[in-house]
Amino acid sequence: MDEAERRLISVTVNEVVRRAEVDVRLTLADFLRHTLQLTGTHVGCEHGVCGACTVLVGGHTARSCLMLAVQAHGQAVVTIEGLSTEGQPLPPLQQALADHHGLQCGFCTPGILTTLTELLRDNPSPSDEDIRVALSGNICRCTGYQGIVAAVRSLLPSAGREVRG
Repeated sequence: MDEAERRLISVTVNEVVRRAEVDVRLTLADFLRHTLQLTGTHVGCEHGVCGACTVLVGGHTARSCLMLAVQAHGQAVVTIEGLSTEGQPLPPLQQALADHHGLQCGFCTPGILTTLTELLRDNPSPSDEDIRVALSGNICRCTGYQGIVAAVRSLLPSAGREVRG
């Protein structure tokens, strides 16, 4: 392979600086999964439609199957592995999803969690419509989304009262 087709990148992934020489065509999803062995980020459609590969790049959701690893150079990336700490209780959002049956097969879960993390950071009191709009880029074939919306609703200051869009 021609040396010009590889680049040295430095990416802070889940608060750890990671450096690697990568092919310029390598997707961020493949970099995370294969180079860094962070397999929690799932690859579904490879077209940016399903949302399973969603991660946070610079604090904003991004489809890692559509982003090249070289584009993440100098950026902070958070994957599903960075949203909780091994051996510690689940964070409130993850616990709420478990409590409200918002998880089933789990394939879409990493993308949904990163999406909802951004939503709740930017809008701590979203309406049901806000939640559904945020989730519209994440395909879940198992839950029907009701449990996911109920989980988010349970975390809101108005929990117990109906949230309207």
